[in-house]
Amino acid sequence: MTEDLAIDVRGLRKAFGDRPVLDGVDLAVRAGTITALLGPNGAGKTTTVGILSTLLRLDSGTARVAGFDVVAQAGAVRAAIGVTGQMSAVDDLLTGVENLRLMASLHHLGRRAGRERADALAAGLGLGDAVRAPVSTWSGGMRRRLDLAMTLVGRPAVVFLDEPTSGLDPRSRRALWDEVRALVARGTTVLLTTQYLEEADRLADRVAVLDRGRIVAEGTPAELKATHDAGSLDDVFLRLTEPPAQEPTDTSTRGSAS
Repeated sequence: MTEDLAIDVRGLRKAFGDRPVLDGVDLAVRAGTITALLGPNGAGKTTTVGILSTLLRLDSGTARVAGFDVVAQAGAVRAAIGVTGQMSAVDDLLTGVENLRLMASLHHLGRRAGRERADALAAGLGLGDAVRAPVSTWSGGMRRRLDLAMTLVGRPAVVFLDEPTSGLDPRSRRALWDEVRALVARGTTVLLTTQYLEEADRLADRVAVLDRGRIVAEGTPAELKATHDAGSLDDVFLRLTEPPAQEPTDTSTRGSAS
């Protein structure tokens, strides 16, 4: 792997049964940057994150994260990453701070360090007094922020954010963006999947568009808009992921004698 690449994917392929999902994906993410992986539903975004986080096994190709091979060095990859998925992974029976301190304990931070880390993340993500209440009483948006905070407890080198702002109100989404920017400023690498094109435009250093199992475009948001003569990433996305045109049905011989 090139030294300045935190994620290096080459020729990645994955199928479920006879249905190919990834068909030769190449992706390079520089350390200390944010890359947004965009694509329509079913394009393979979550499958890609699953492989890179060692939750799914690739069929062929290679993938390295933080310098480690996701197959041969899966344990080292897991120790170097944090993952926030589309579904919250918090424990409803615990309070917010108990969730954070539990995660700190799993990272062997020690009682005092874990308490300080939990308090800092709770404050940074605006959890407020709710952090002392059972998570079962929280809104969906608050749960998403807690989920992100738990991902960050161990200060991972690479963070995968799989649609992390789904269900968040605009103010909460902006607060999460600020936290992601602060992460990257401290040297963390972020791979983000999102359905919000504005989010990709605002946050990402680079954007990769995945469609029908392949990367069909890659560049900075400005480069993609210039290349496709588009005013927004929404326009770029729609042009690149337009469904293939269906061939017209030939009706010229209908009703003719044989």
